[in-house]
Amino acid sequence: MIVVVHAHPYPARSRACAALLAALADVPELHVRSLYRLYPDFDIDAAAERQALEGARLVVLLNPMYWYSVPALLKHWFDVVLVKGWAYGEGGGKLAGKGCLWAVTTGGDDPAFSAEGRHGRPFEDFAPPIERTARYCGLRWLEPFVVHGAHLVGDEALREAGTRLRERVMEHAR
Repeated sequence: MIVVVHAHPYPARSRACAALLAALADVPELHVRSLYRLYPDFDIDAAAERQALEGARLVVLLNPMYWYSVPALLKHWFDVVLVKGWAYGEGGGKLAGKGCLWAVTTGGDDPAFSAEGRHGRPFEDFAPPIERTARYCGLRWLEPFVVHGAHLVGDEALREAGTRLRERVMEHAR
């Protein structure tokens, strides 16, 4: 089973995350947990989230980049779902060995994520907090899947990105 943890605060406005989700729609044994739909009040059912994760071979974190990190509800999800005694520490390790793919969209285009660009650093410099969270919980960190300039990318490029993401995810569906 594959679990997609989708965290976009404004999913109706998201062309990029919507295109990526659409590309995954018929992947066998794929379950989408749309956090902002499930928990608009931020009152996360941690037990339900853990149950969803326990049977997964792959966890996909699908979200837009917000201030060089993840949206608030996904950060809160980390805090209440990935707890000591379940995700790590004594009695933990429930996620050990499962793959973790961060599928992220950014507002900045490729050149913006460079030493000379608007953000002054390559994209890879912003991934460590998410990567360390995953690795601390025993997840196998996979190379992130990134769509830069999400609001600028044309429909065909988004379909191609969706196809590439689908191919990455399908490697774990077999």
